[in-house]
Amino acid sequence: MIYFIVNYSDKHLSRSNFMKKYILGSLLILIGCSTTEKMVINGNLDNAIKEQTKTEKLEQIFKDSETFSKTITGFMLFDPEGDSSIYAENENKYMIPASNTKLFTYYAGLNVLGDRIPALKYTIKGDSLIFWGTGDPSFLHPDFGTDDVYNFLSSFEGKLYFSDSNFNDENLGPGWSWADYNSYYSAEKSPFPIYGNVVRVTIEHIEEYHLAKENGEYLINPKIFNKYIDDGVLSDNGRFVLERDRVGNEFEYAFTSDTSRYETDKPFHYSPQLIVELLSDTLKKNVEYLPGAKLPSSHEMIYSMESDSLYKKMMLPSDNLLAEQIMLMISGVVDEELNSSSGIRYVKDNFLSDLPDEANWRDGSGLSRYNLFTPRSMVALLEKLDEKVEETQLLDALPQGGKQGTIRRLYANKDGGEPYVFAKTGTLSNNHCLSGYVITKSGKKLIFSFMNNNYVISTSEVQAQMDEILWFIYENY
Repeated sequence: MIYFIVNYSDKHLSRSNFMKKYILGSLLILIGCSTTEKMVINGNLDNAIKEQTKTEKLEQIFKDSETFSKTITGFMLFDPEGDSSIYAENENKYMIPASNTKLFTYYAGLNVLGDRIPALKYTIKGDSLIFWGTGDPSFLHPDFGTDDVYNFLSSFEGKLYFSDSNFNDENLGPGWSWADYNSYYSAEKSPFPIYGNVVRVTIEHIEEYHLAKENGEYLINPKIFNKYIDDGVLSDNGRFVLERDRVGNEFEYAFTSDTSRYETDKPFHYSPQLIVELLSDTLKKNVEYLPGAKLPSSHEMIYSMESDSLYKKMMLPSDNLLAEQIMLMISGVVDEELNSSSGIRYVKDNFLSDLPDEANWRDGSGLSRYNLFTPRSMVALLEKLDEKVEETQLLDALPQGGKQGTIRRLYANKDGGEPYVFAKTGTLSNNHCLSGYVITKSGKKLIFSFMNNNYVISTSEVQAQMDEILWFIYENY
């Protein structure tokens, strides 16, 4: 049996280097299965055997999985320290990533937007202030506390004019399901989001127990007992009361009701007329729409919240609107015009040209089923993030198994210890992905990408199989 252990000093996962390292790393499995000779290069035989045994066990889990026999699954496990692939399955196959797309959006924002979010572009002409949106989603958002733009607009003593002439995009992304228009996760893109582009409604749920009535009388048999019901009783312990007096026929009656409230968000349809109406109502001053006002090359800019805070609010709950608006803001920084596709093209050309497989990237959120990435490109992107962002900050921005975000109830440490899975989920009907980092029991940080497509079983079954594999990786690497 021949074993190769190869160390690389180059930490950059360019397309050519990635393929060389992936192919050489794969020799550990392929050659180890075909020969009985033993050769160790720059390593130790015992360690090589142990590594091979672990990899064989991992491979066997995939092969024996009844769950994965019902899915199209791509997977890659990568060691950034050793700069080599540990195990891969369909890693070069294109898959629908769903909200794994937000990892691309996160990386794009880190490279383009800077430390603070661009909030408003404006120019002053005489006694008039003309302003254009940047796509900043934080203005009057119910979950944000930013008020810089509000204070600026409300304190201006002249006339206010809003223009959306710099917006050249559709409100819904390509490949989105029209049937989702009424759901919060499909809130519309716009140049000047306000209130998160949703109507937040408080729902009141009332559960009540009372004596039924018909024609003004209680439904009692015999009916004569209606006159013996005392319905002026107040229940002091919250329970339903219907009790007869011990020595008479008078009945004390008190109904109970249990009221609970919760909030739900419903998207509203963007129009510039609605925006100026909302602004006028909120600012308590008139705001007019100026459709023909082009954004001048010389203009002023206001900034709002810190970018890192916005990224975290996008990543942990997987907020689609925030992701879409980030891509709009990126396009406005590089080209003045707000158009998600132009922002995506810019990021691909300038920061992602070295991915092992070109990303078919169509929106910021992952709602589009036109998005297609490969597991090994997801891994390459995650290595880029790992190199760009300080580790504590990066892991804090990601959902953590058993602790926070979309995996707070999944992938918990079975020993009761600290989280070991730090990863972004991605879910559409019949598709579920998870890509991120595993911090193993030995302290090693590994990069992985799970992409499961085209299944009709329950997503919970897919998650359970992924949980088994991630725990095996945690304990053995």
